[in-house]
Amino acid sequence: MLVLNCSMKLQILEKMPKRSFPESLKVYGAVMNISQGNPFRKEVVVISWPDFKAVITRPQRENERDDLDRYTNALAALYKLIQAYQELLENTNAINWGQFFQVQGLQDGICEISRTVALSKQVDVKTPSFQTVIHADTDMLPDIRLQMDPKLTLAYLDISHASLLSKTWSRGGNPRCQKYLANLISSFPSVCVLDDNGYPLSWSLTDQFAAMIHGYALPEHQRKGYSRLMATTLAKKLHSCGFPTQGNVLEMNIPSITLLTSTNAQFLPCSFFRVIHTPFHFLVKSHL
Repeated sequence: MLVLNCSMKLQILEKMPKRSFPESLKVYGAVMNISQGNPFRKEVVVISWPDFKAVITRPQRENERDDLDRYTNALAALYKLIQAYQELLENTNAINWGQFFQVQGLQDGICEISRTVALSKQVDVKTPSFQTVIHADTDMLPDIRLQMDPKLTLAYLDISHASLLSKTWSRGGNPRCQKYLANLISSFPSVCVLDDNGYPLSWSLTDQFAAMIHGYALPEHQRKGYSRLMATTLAKKLHSCGFPTQGNVLEMNIPSITLLTSTNAQFLPCSFFRVIHTPFHFLVKSHL
């Protein structure tokens, strides 16, 4: 196991996953964010170098502060040899099995190995899967021109909006989520429509893996084209910064799938997995 701290090695690594699209999308996005200032304080761990057999991006060990923060304690994974990935996952120097954490990736083996290793670590595993979408060619994005109320403004999100975003996110509604969203807003590209009081009516933002997340419009402002405008505007912004324009959607979320289809998004054949790991002792405490 090797931690890549050298900027030159990270530049080399950044080029390698690009040749493994789409399976490498999450690692590639994370490594790009590390190379561009590393606002989420991540690091890269590999099995063998330079011909790596498995790679994860994880929070820097010295910055692990909250074992209950399932949002920030997130890893991206990519493997060429599944045995090497299992070796990484079993290594307590690579993975902190005593905390809530999630692993994101687009390879079936990521779920398989987590289920194999987790029982011996006394950790519960859940593996929700999603469809992955990309805008491979931003020239294919529709040119959306809305006749908006002149009192409305197309702008960026502000950390003061994090509370509203947390309340309206299916994974949110708690202080850790609000803090996480505030960190995303202050670190990565976002877009929103504001009313004349500076209150967000619709928005989309970017996560620590350079994926577009939480595209939303308040119920009273739905069916006005705002969500479609948010998706295309943020996709163009990410593309202009050199990032792959990617997102994820639950397979049964028909409204979101319809919206993304209308933006000419490409649905990938491989599923995206967010593998959620919960130590048994946290489960016991939650039922006391």
